[in-house]
Amino acid sequence: FQRVEDVPPVENGLKRLAIISARTSDNPSLFAGCIDIGCHAIFLEKPGAPSVSELETMRDNAKEKGVSVFMGFNKNVSKFVTKSREYAKSHPQTKVTFLHNNNYEESPESLGECFERNSEGMLKNMAIHELALAVTFYGVSVENIAAVEADKDYSSCKSLEGPSGKSFTDFSKLKFTIKTKDGKEVSIAADRCGGDDSVGIVTDNEGKELVRYTMPDDEDAAAIKSAEDRIAGAMPYFYVQDPDYACLKQRVAKAIADGDAAEGVATIDVAVETLKVAEHLTPILMDQLK
Repeated sequence: FQRVEDVPPVENGLKRLAIISARTSDNPSLFAGCIDIGCHAIFLEKPGAPSVSELETMRDNAKEKGVSVFMGFNKNVSKFVTKSREYAKSHPQTKVTFLHNNNYEESPESLGECFERNSEGMLKNMAIHELALAVTFYGVSVENIAAVEADKDYSSCKSLEGPSGKSFTDFSKLKFTIKTKDGKEVSIAADRCGGDDSVGIVTDNEGKELVRYTMPDDEDAAAIKSAEDRIAGAMPYFYVQDPDYACLKQRVAKAIADGDAAEGVATIDVAVETLKVAEHLTPILMDQLK
């Protein structure tokens, strides 16, 4: 359904899960509409809302109405993330970088269209998955960030014209390291023109790569091919992420049916903190890259 008004009434005795996957700017109104029509739970695609204040309002509305909210941070349940974290945990004095690649054409026209369509910016859109990992697994919060440093050799910030003729400033690629006040460290990288995969890279203190884990891996190939056959013409990264999204939604559906917590699935509270971190870091990193 494209509009909440088109959704038929829920049948008595059934629980309804709303899945909201739309332009970020439309999410607050769609979210409120789904609560108004009696949805019992909502699966909300990242980042949830254009701003922290809007997402906090949505969170508070859901809590008041007793509606459970699950966030579409699929990498929280990804195998490559789990393997990277487990390897680092068993090998002290190592560091982890989570790399997110998309495969836009490296041209002003392609990136300009991307910048306009995702005008909330890279940290609130593409790299929000990796920021959610930092919040969930490394305790990152605005209050707990001790330092952040951009990799100037890797990163690029551009101002490009979108299809509307307006100019948009955003990162075409970005890498940075966050250090927390309690001594934790994690690096995040994102490249809009880097390919179709996401990677967890573990290095030693000297920066020598010890191991990397990739999404998709060989086990995912059949599921990706099936998604390509079912739905033609989507951006390649939709197919690559299909196995993880299937896992995420299965966990959500099971949690709703059983009345249990959804294992590994980010809550809207995690989303609020992640969005706060994105809003906090964007001007800092842009300033570092001037």
